[in-house]
Amino acid sequence: MEFIFIIIILALVFDYINGFHDAANSIATIVSTKVLTPFQAVLWAAFFNLVAFFIFQDHAVANTIGKTVNKEFITLPVIFAGLIAAIIWNLLTWWYGIPSSSSHTLIGGFAGAAITHAFIQNHGFMPVKDIIDSGKVLKTIAFIFLAPLIGMVISMFYTLVMMNRNTWIKTAILLTTCVAIWFTFIHFQEVKIDENIEKFFRVDKYTKDIADPKKAEDKAKNEEKLAKAKANAEKSFQYIKYYESKGSKVVSDEIAENIDLNMVTASRIEDKLKLFFEVERLKIVAEKDTTKKQAYNFAKIAIDSLKPLTKKHSDLGQDKMAEAMVATGLVQPNKMEEFTKMVKVDIKKDLAKEMDKGNNRIIRYGLIVMLLLIILSFIYTEQIKEPSAQRTANNFKKLQLLSSAAFSIGHGGNDAQKVMGIIAAALIANGNIVDIKAMPDWVPLSCYLAISLGTLSGGWKIVKTMGTKITKVTPLEGVCAETAGATTLFLTEQMGIPVSTTHTITGSIIGVGATKRLSAVRWGVTVNLLWAWILTIPVSALLAAITYFIVNIFVK
Repeated sequence: MEFIFIIIILALVFDYINGFHDAANSIATIVSTKVLTPFQAVLWAAFFNLVAFFIFQDHAVANTIGKTVNKEFITLPVIFAGLIAAIIWNLLTWWYGIPSSSSHTLIGGFAGAAITHAFIQNHGFMPVKDIIDSGKVLKTIAFIFLAPLIGMVISMFYTLVMMNRNTWIKTAILLTTCVAIWFTFIHFQEVKIDENIEKFFRVDKYTKDIADPKKAEDKAKNEEKLAKAKANAEKSFQYIKYYESKGSKVVSDEIAENIDLNMVTASRIEDKLKLFFEVERLKIVAEKDTTKKQAYNFAKIAIDSLKPLTKKHSDLGQDKMAEAMVATGLVQPNKMEEFTKMVKVDIKKDLAKEMDKGNNRIIRYGLIVMLLLIILSFIYTEQIKEPSAQRTANNFKKLQLLSSAAFSIGHGGNDAQKVMGIIAAALIANGNIVDIKAMPDWVPLSCYLAISLGTLSGGWKIVKTMGTKITKVTPLEGVCAETAGATTLFLTEQMGIPVSTTHTITGSIIGVGATKRLSAVRWGVTVNLLWAWILTIPVSALLAAITYFIVNIFVK
């Protein structure tokens, strides 16, 4: 079995372990409040983990994880060592009932193995900032503390609002919250679409090419390309601002009519040629086995020979361009049909797809609908019906089904993407894809399935810590904690920050406990959890370093 297959299986195993390790996060409050039995709760959580597959399309978290380590230091042994370390730490913390972060375990393992690889390759120390993207890592480390803090503040807000006895004051505050959610997520959507459009025009690629000393000879050419790409992106923004009202198809048509997309189209055709001729994969193989160098050289010659035709795609039309490429004799007869289909680019469709990836309409409407249902439930139980403690308790038990579903969607969307990023990095390192944007559809689907199956297996050891040891949780507090946790996960996902669902829900539970009184929170348990969180990245990095030394002996 090829090493890449072993790594993909290992990544999905980690995803499965992540599911049952973090199952407690999704079900702890709903089980401790006896709204659902443990078995019902894991079924509920696993289902909504899978629903996340249909909601999150941009995979911003996956992109952050996959680019934590600089591309030149990402190898299959590095990813393998990082995964082994992450699995070991996850299983250890699960066994001892410690709700540690699977996210930070994965990042720590990946970074630790990459740093070790770089040191060995460099025969000594080299600056860590040259190995890993320090900006992404520092942002992730910052959210070890910020995610639970944000969750705590939001949960305290929801708890104080929902405990208010005046129905109309609660309604007014929650309606204001709906408006705030709308404008906050609209802002995130606009920012994300703008970023996707810049990437579509390859602004990031040309910027890196200019800074790359290996491409110094082409610096002037790349500067010209960057200037044109930036200008096209800027022009596009005036059409994109109407995305919400007009939709992606209309906006992409307007951009195509008014902006020259030929350079982007040619660039995308070249990417498809690289994939067809397997240039990146053959390059990696040739480095290990010199007998394969001839195949790599042929692939490079084929790409260089076909480049002039890619630049004529607008004059020839894509059908004639494909025919001309086939006529060169560089494509094997049995692969002509596959080549003809693969090499064509529908640039307007691709542009619309890039915009739609940033669309957060489902998340935005989902959060608002949930708050509106909470408002209606208050009006029904407190104004239409005679208020009673029993009716209020039953109301919050029903609402907890809604809030726990929202949190499980956030959990699936955030955590499955982390493994997607690792698998995408492995596929790039093996030469199967050229960029994380070219990630095959089976990657997200398999990751969401794996985490759902893991959640279905349950993580009973951690349920007790999360549901009872930190603070005792009522149905009202369960709704507030889960709604706060879901809101935090959706916000951080929009920012592309890989936060820990464990940290998020822990902070939210602390928030509802502290709202009653500070002594309601068992701070001794909380401090122990904090130590586990702080130690996760360095311990995982150390385990990965040791694993990489061992792996490096057997895998070259």
